[in-house]
Amino acid sequence: MLASILSFGANLQDGANAYNKGEYKTALPIFEDLAKKGDANAQFYLGLMYSSGDGVIQDYKKAFEWYEKAAAQGDALSQYSLGQLYRHGNGVTQDYEKAIEWFKKAVSQGDITAQLNLRAMYENGQGVEKAAAQGDEYAQYRLGVMYENGYGVKQDYKKAIEWYEKAANPENFFTLDFLVQFNLGTIYRDGKGVKQDYKKAFEWFEKSANKEYSYEAQFNLGSMYYNGHGVRQDYNKAFEWTEKVASKKYPPAQVVLGAMYEDGRGVKQDYKKAKEWYGKACDGGNQKGCDNYKILNQQGY
Repeated sequence: MLASILSFGANLQDGANAYNKGEYKTALPIFEDLAKKGDANAQFYLGLMYSSGDGVIQDYKKAFEWYEKAAAQGDALSQYSLGQLYRHGNGVTQDYEKAIEWFKKAVSQGDITAQLNLRAMYENGQGVEKAAAQGDEYAQYRLGVMYENGYGVKQDYKKAIEWYEKAANPENFFTLDFLVQFNLGTIYRDGKGVKQDYKKAFEWFEKSANKEYSYEAQFNLGSMYYNGHGVRQDYNKAFEWTEKVASKKYPPAQVVLGAMYEDGRGVKQDYKKAKEWYGKACDGGNQKGCDNYKILNQQGY
């Protein structure tokens, strides 16, 4: 941001340098002169000074005025800052919907901090319902989490499924869709608020498991193949999925993989490898892995 600001000219550069040195009395008139001429960067700086009380009496209303002028010209930092003022009700009536609106504008320009704040709002249930109704996939996911767990709302698995399925719509581009798919899988697997349905659970776990980093879904998929839940029992595929996750240092999968080597299911029986995987699970803090390792060790493997 600073590099781009400095390129606008010596006056702005002088103001920015003075501000960064804490020489606010020098910076203020430079920014004021440029801001009145419509310079968005100077307007942002004035908003920042009034918001923080740097060299001026803190005044959120004035900060809002300057941020608004710069934001209207497309300044991402000012858009983010407006979102913060609306979110916390500083200098303006608290308004979560407007906060979300401004955060989204900043996010569209690649502002990561705005994206993090937007997600934090959804996680806290701030403006999440309207955003979800308007098609925001992450808001739909968070609303599903809220209903599934009873966070800030009455627990309602049917509503959780409804919002998860909206977020999991293949037409949506939701980068965390594997979380939605995994949550749907657990709901159907455990029969939470719906009739237990292993087939649907398997379908959702399979979709989620196709994402390389969806360890829990991959582990559950292996478990369903092992137990023949929602799919024909297949120890070979159970071993394949379990090994895939175990190799990523996921202790529960390492314990199961050890058991598969010990019992010779889906793989040739091998007590040494079983002990090896139990040991890895133990190193990862899994007590069952430690117990099984100790047993095989006492048996001389």
